[in-house]
Amino acid sequence: MMTTLQYGTPAKIFHWLIVALLAVQYPIGWFMPDIHPGMSPGAGMTFHLSIGMIILALTALRLLWRLTHPVAPESALPTWQRLSSEAVHWLLYALVLATTITGWLFASFRGWSVSFFYLVPMPMLASGNAAAGRAIDGLHQAMEWALLITIGIHIAAALAHIFVYRDRVMQRMLPG
Repeated sequence: MMTTLQYGTPAKIFHWLIVALLAVQYPIGWFMPDIHPGMSPGAGMTFHLSIGMIILALTALRLLWRLTHPVAPESALPTWQRLSSEAVHWLLYALVLATTITGWLFASFRGWSVSFFYLVPMPMLASGNAAAGRAIDGLHQAMEWALLITIGIHIAAALAHIFVYRDRVMQRMLPG
């Protein structure tokens, strides 16, 4: 397996598609009305879960791509930047996967039969359990915030490479 210095087109497409979907997903999740026991999920939740399924699939594919097409860390970076970059990238993968799976589990514990964009029923990961639903909802929300904070750190580092360090690190993920 050969390690390259630049991210390839598939890695860039996965990255920017996931960025765009997360930019849509967060507002849907925040502005969606609360759903109380006995209520059906409705369009907001259906779209939120459907987009979450796309994010989950793309993240799994991106992770598989990264494992089979590694990119060498920028050798000019200090060791602390290379190590923290790797840690943040792996944390992003873990948090995206955890956030999407806990969201799906939450819907399952609530007993909602939700479909993928009203087209295909999504499988239930668990049976209805109100107590487990409340617990997993709290975990889902914690994962959302942890992911958002980690994304903020990732963006701050990317901007630092553009405007402070003025190196070419960010160009490795830009189109072209």
